[in-house]
Amino acid sequence: MNTRDFTIMGVLNVTPDSFFDGDSHPDSISAARHADELVAGGAAIVDVGGESTRPGAAPVDADTEVHRVEPVIQMIRRAHPKVKISVDTMKLAVAEAAVRAGASYVNDVSAFEQEPEMAGFVADAKVDCCLMHMQGEPRTMQADPKYVNVVDDVRAYLESRMEFAIAEGVPEERIQLDPGIGFGKNLRHNLALIDGLDKIVALGRPVVIGVSRKSFIGRIAESVGVSGAEAEDRLPGTIAANVIALQRGARVFRVHDAAEAAQSLAVAAAIDAAFNATGHTL
Repeated sequence: MNTRDFTIMGVLNVTPDSFFDGDSHPDSISAARHADELVAGGAAIVDVGGESTRPGAAPVDADTEVHRVEPVIQMIRRAHPKVKISVDTMKLAVAEAAVRAGASYVNDVSAFEQEPEMAGFVADAKVDCCLMHMQGEPRTMQADPKYVNVVDDVRAYLESRMEFAIAEGVPEERIQLDPGIGFGKNLRHNLALIDGLDKIVALGRPVVIGVSRKSFIGRIAESVGVSGAEAEDRLPGTIAANVIALQRGARVFRVHDAAEAAQSLAVAAAIDAAFNATGHTL
């Protein structure tokens, strides 16, 4: 593994209700400044979202979402012409506005299911995309999720959505896949997916992992008497989960803390590379 064989995707929520940094960026200027910090910390992708997808989140209309993301994307594009800008949306109208503003990546947590026309747009616009697995939708996804085998079920779903995207004209090399940690999964499901990421990796596309400060980390921490009730307390657990995901084959890491993620993953990758080079084993 190359010591930089991974990509940091920095999270930039321009929403009032996201679970960690909701309302942290009340205007476009403060949001763009945070994008500067993410890029300085090592983010090669900045993922701009105008609608919260936390459990129980209320939907917003397309006009509101465009109003939130469009000026921020324009400001990031002017300040960082070489950085890839992603728009985190399930809505075609929002994706269209975002790409016009300078985005070149569509991160759709519905994997083109909410608005299937999104696939054709991505193909025609020649932009990259991420297809994510989610059981249900944000308002209900944590209401007793069930699977026959979570790893096999998620793999089969992502494979089918990738096939749909390709059939709609999206080149395979423009597709990335996300197992959707925390999106319609309980603690056991999340841990099984991270451990079984190699089965998702076997689909042949870069795997995006988004564990940053999520509640399952807090549940693990609290089970052993460690602080984790608040999202602010979950950075160490995030780093640990990302390192394990890197070892299992994940290559794109969606995080709130770009610098910390980049450093920890670089060290993990360097150690792995050193052991592979010398033939040592743990």
